[in-house]
Amino acid sequence: MFIARVSRGRTVREFVICVLVIPSLFIFIWMGVFGATALDQLYANPAGSLVKEYVIDSYSPELSLFGMLNELPLSGLMSTLGIILALIFFVTSSDSGSLVIDTITAGGKIDAPRPQRMFWATVEGLIAIVLLIGGGLSALQAGVTATAIPFSVVMILMCYTIIKALNGELRQLRRRRAESAS
Repeated sequence: MFIARVSRGRTVREFVICVLVIPSLFIFIWMGVFGATALDQLYANPAGSLVKEYVIDSYSPELSLFGMLNELPLSGLMSTLGIILALIFFVTSSDSGSLVIDTITAGGKIDAPRPQRMFWATVEGLIAIVLLIGGGLSALQAGVTATAIPFSVVMILMCYTIIKALNGELRQLRRRRAESAS
């Protein structure tokens, strides 16, 4: 719903490129560069690598990025940049999630009252805090996984319906063109 709202007036091609292709390419590049760097650090110095310490020895995946960055030049700047990027990601995700749930609970109204949206943002944040305090990162990850499984089924159904709708529109377009040509 959030992506549909910000993509208003765009073609399906622009939507697919900007929402699916470009972010996927960015993720592939990010994972390729940082994953290869971490593996290189691990293989170059297996005994003293911070990546080994954080990922293999103590299993602290939340610190593994910083362990990898610590072994590179400008580690302080890069770690700060990593924290800022993560903060922007979480704030943007929380804002879009609050917008979606607010729109749904407002019966589809786009301009729902601001206090209502603030309520949903607060509830969303409190749930995350309770999960973090109650069981740490693993509880939060388990919660995300538990909600992702049913959501995946919904997403697969949505993919099917969008393909069906686009094919229907294509058939109508071809029919109109054939009628106007004759």
